[in-house]
Amino acid sequence: MNVLCIGDVVGSIGCAHLKKVLPQAKRDLAADICIVNGENSADGNGILPQSAAALFTAGADVVTGGNHTFRRREIYEELDRNAFLLRPANLPQGTPGRGMTVVDRGRYQVAVINLQGTVYMESLACPFDTIDALLAEAGNPRFCIVDFHAEATAEKKALAFYADGRISALFGTHTHVATADEQILPQGTGFITDVGMTGPVLSCLGVKPELSIEKMRSKLPVRFAVAEGECAMEGVLFTLDDKTGRTTAVRRVRL
Repeated sequence: MNVLCIGDVVGSIGCAHLKKVLPQAKRDLAADICIVNGENSADGNGILPQSAAALFTAGADVVTGGNHTFRRREIYEELDRNAFLLRPANLPQGTPGRGMTVVDRGRYQVAVINLQGTVYMESLACPFDTIDALLAEAGNPRFCIVDFHAEATAEKKALAFYADGRISALFGTHTHVATADEQILPQGTGFITDVGMTGPVLSCLGVKPELSIEKMRSKLPVRFAVAEGECAMEGVLFTLDDKTGRTTAVRRVRL
């Protein structure tokens, strides 16, 4: 089985690029499941029902979130309604939406978990304890993919080692910068620290560079705007063993 995981989609320009390249990429890569992080897919930031719909239309089977998921209140009802639109599972009880779903393909079922880091980010429930609880709730599924939306690289890798052999793969999101450390851990869990982003190449994490420069130099609030121009879709393809659910190959993707 091949699982394609796509990095943070930035704004309507990122959504448009995803729609342009993802359908053919899924065919070329023989992707059975596609997971897309969409927490920044609305212009400005956050996610709206329209931008979520654009990601699903482009070919996402599951859309994951992160620390910007709740920036736009319009998405709250959609999070409750759509079982394949996730937000981090370690948010407080009663938060709209869910942090885990199962994609059922008949002959196999793939659990997808969305978690958020706590190092240099908001103080949420421990992601280590949360993944234990979710795996037990799901009956220790054979196929399980985790999107860990976190700032600290060490926290991402530590959670991957903690879950090694119990999940199929863990990919990091949030930093918008693809890392070159794709690997298979000793017990068969695939890993990459960050899959990057889908959006404008000549940008600061998707934002117009001059606005990022202004904020860093002035130390004053600046209204960010998404950059324009050529875009790239970044992600990773995990190949999973059909019998064990463990990763047999990891490949970075950039289109």
